[in-house]
Amino acid sequence: MALMDIVIYPDAPLKEEASQVVRFGGDLHRLVADMLETMESSCGVGLAAPQVGVRQQVLVLCEPEGEPLCLVNPEIVEMDGKAYEEEGCLSLPDLYAPVPRATHIRVRAQDIEGNMLDFEAHDFLARVIQHEYDHLQGKLFIDRLDALTRDAVISEWEEIRARIDARVSLAD
Repeated sequence: MALMDIVIYPDAPLKEEASQVVRFGGDLHRLVADMLETMESSCGVGLAAPQVGVRQQVLVLCEPEGEPLCLVNPEIVEMDGKAYEEEGCLSLPDLYAPVPRATHIRVRAQDIEGNMLDFEAHDFLARVIQHEYDHLQGKLFIDRLDALTRDAVISEWEEIRARIDARVSLAD
């Protein structure tokens, strides 16, 4: 397993739609293992392949005190309820905002072996899946904010990104 670099907004491929996975096997297993290690070492609860520069429909997540879960080619087929909760993102470090999400979803996906999954998720798990699923569609949580909030959050992000870029320059 290896740690992967997390792509920072607005770098590619964060704003691009990911491609469906058609080959299951060793390469996918390695990608998922590396994504899980990267997510855990970054103290995240979810990670989508575009966040590590891979344009494939793969996401991993782990609820607190739960088992890791990998979803390949996921679809959210039903949504119900609505709640605003604060979200952050490994691709937008140190940035948080209240995001509206469905509180109940039904998901169809494949597991790492290509087997079909069909399940319901509620509350926190539903929120994490929706957040990571958005990454596969080329969206980030800031795209779910109203215009006024998004403008304020983007302004805050520009300051954070400048500090990140300055640290990277000093390290080089």
